[in-house]
Amino acid sequence: MSPERRSSFLAEHVDRLSRSSLRELLKDIPRGERLRQRLGPILLDLSRQQLDGAALDALGTHLEASDWQASRNAMFAGAPINTSEQRAVLHTALRAGESRLPSPAPRAVLAEIEQTLQRIEALVQAIGHGDATAFGIAHGITDVVNIGIGGSDLGPRLAVRALAPFHVAGLRSHFLTNVDGQAAHDLMAQLDPRRTLVIMVSKTFTTQETLLNGQVLRDWISRAYDGNAREVSRHFLAVSANVPAAESWGVPAAQVYPMWDFVGGRFSLWSAVGLSLAIAVGMEHFRTLLAGAARMDDHFRSAPWQENLPVLLSLVELWNRNAFGRGSRAVVPYADLLTDLTSYLQQLEMESLGKQVTPQGQPAGQSTSAVVWGSVGTNAQHAYFQALHQGTDVVPLEFIGVVQPAHELRGNHDALLSNLLAQAAALALGKTFDEALAEAKEGDEAARRVLAAQRTFPGDRPSTVILLDALTPESLGALIALYEHKVFMLGHLWGINAFDQWGVELGKSIARQILPALESDSASASAFDSATQALIEAIHQRRKQSD
Repeated sequence: MSPERRSSFLAEHVDRLSRSSLRELLKDIPRGERLRQRLGPILLDLSRQQLDGAALDALGTHLEASDWQASRNAMFAGAPINTSEQRAVLHTALRAGESRLPSPAPRAVLAEIEQTLQRIEALVQAIGHGDATAFGIAHGITDVVNIGIGGSDLGPRLAVRALAPFHVAGLRSHFLTNVDGQAAHDLMAQLDPRRTLVIMVSKTFTTQETLLNGQVLRDWISRAYDGNAREVSRHFLAVSANVPAAESWGVPAAQVYPMWDFVGGRFSLWSAVGLSLAIAVGMEHFRTLLAGAARMDDHFRSAPWQENLPVLLSLVELWNRNAFGRGSRAVVPYADLLTDLTSYLQQLEMESLGKQVTPQGQPAGQSTSAVVWGSVGTNAQHAYFQALHQGTDVVPLEFIGVVQPAHELRGNHDALLSNLLAQAAALALGKTFDEALAEAKEGDEAARRVLAAQRTFPGDRPSTVILLDALTPESLGALIALYEHKVFMLGHLWGINAFDQWGVELGKSIARQILPALESDSASASAFDSATQALIEAIHQRRKQSD
């Protein structure tokens, strides 16, 4: 047992439950009922986690002693809880207009948000009707390209794909994020520059990847208009806090939509960052997405911890990460429309919670963010589930399923759901040696025992199941907000700032220093470490050989 587990206030429960099997725990029907909670279209089932009522109560006691309600209320009210940057954290205010509870956010903030939503709505309706020339946009737009990276890409990308059945007819959505030119090259081969609208999303309007890709598409569109800058500008919108920089680049100020310091990039889907989504699904569905998230906000603000979905999800993560020392978690949506969910959660959780010091600069007292990974089922079953079932490491899983699909292929969907339920059951229950031996029919006793050993499944592999009634704007909004509030809770419980991301900056800074040495072989590389110098030299040598 690790020192962290030995010193944990949960050590007694860990030791006890390490000797308990999920087979036994699942026989406790009241326990299962307590660990299954619903909010509207979302059912959260934690019954296959290796904890019981006593362990959950211990987690709840720890939670209540942390004064979590005061921290939660401070976030909703706009206190500067992002202490390293002295910023408020008000992504919840972005959907407060759809909430049934009055928002404690500053009135000026709420007014500015609603004004921006109305501005977006007018643009979206015009594009949907096929003529947004009054907004400075070219006539006849058929394709919208969102250029951004990180939070300026992952949230809109996830939602646009997840809500494909709700897309406005006649409009196609595309995302360009990686600085690798192959993606831009392939995209331009598919599109008509005169019918393409590009949305540049960058808070500072200095993001290298976004500006490089934007320049590529601007040159492409410019060639279609023989360099007419005014016509080119009619194919660009921007979402940024730096209007002068966007305007200098070539996007008229009237075509720039705001980003605010009180919303971090990975929490910004609900803002103008979601402009590409609003265009794709229409404003009615976009506001329904906000309403779904607002419903989860209201629940998080009002439900006791025993029934509070984000709180329970965070307590289970704390249990697995800190009580059992599990270093990763697999997220497996059994829905192709949620293909991008795992990538989205990787940023939301690992960028938020990948911290090793407190806001006071002291070492964190426990392990923080687990590694988040995964892919869609049933593909995942044929890739890495072997290791999850019979490997030496225990990896908690999150299964996400949809009860009613957006298609009529009922046989396919029943097979999909049966696989989800079967994998969760198999991971929890396993197969004992005696059960495997009883199934082994070939060979003598020794051979049968060898075969049985290979067919034994240890079980006791914990998982969570989240079921959506259907994948709709409302349920997707609630699901994403569920994870957002889970991140807040873990930041609070671990005593770290979940709303800054200094770890992203160092590599970007070094890249800016390396770039001149790659652009010109006469530039000095002596400032870099020996390994970097050697690689720069190797790149130049191979380039010379290919010239």
